[in-house]
Amino acid sequence: MQSSSRSIVTNQLGPHEDLSRRVARALAHPLRKPVAEHTRQAFEAARTWRAARPDMPLILDAGCGVGLSTRRLAERFANHAVIGVDRSESRLTREHGPLPDNALLVRADLVDFWRLALADGWRPVRHYLLYPNPYPKAAHLKMRWQGHPILPVILALGGRLELRSNWRLYVEEFALAVAQATGRKAEVRPHEPGNDFLTPFEQKYHVSGQPLWKLVVELPYGLGLVPGGGSA
Repeated sequence: MQSSSRSIVTNQLGPHEDLSRRVARALAHPLRKPVAEHTRQAFEAARTWRAARPDMPLILDAGCGVGLSTRRLAERFANHAVIGVDRSESRLTREHGPLPDNALLVRADLVDFWRLALADGWRPVRHYLLYPNPYPKAAHLKMRWQGHPILPVILALGGRLELRSNWRLYVEEFALAVAQATGRKAEVRPHEPGNDFLTPFEQKYHVSGQPLWKLVVELPYGLGLVPGGGSA
């Protein structure tokens, strides 16, 4: 199998010099934008689905794309409730077979969904950020999760947070942001998936010969949360 996947091209030589300021700003000034109504409705449907499985620990697959990772996580953790969230209807509706009974795909704005989840007291035991859009230009730092105002909410949800990327600098920046916001050290390590791919991107990058990287950190619920940070 061959792939034409290109490596990340960036004008950064190291972690963004403005990262620390943006993290501090996110901690000091919680995101206040109104929650989109379509996401509020989607969250309520997810809330109802989850309430029907009260004994199942929760796993969030944030930015799940076509939902293959959600399916694979649901198969791997059969006694967990796995919710995959993505904003793209075209990605979520691609045919990949029926969902396992313990999996749900939700079309929603992820930033709003995270805030609603925190406000409702959700406590995922595992939280995945698998190959997020790297936004590699230095001018786009604010679009990466580590430079986005939503960062404190992501961390405050707690659980075993795992980030994977084919851009080491993205993972290194995220580790710096986690340390600044929570005091927790998250080590950046190579990721070797073998043939156990969670996402199509993971498979494509690996087959292309690109090195993959991951970060795993255990976070208690509410750590780093500023007052009002989870309110809608």
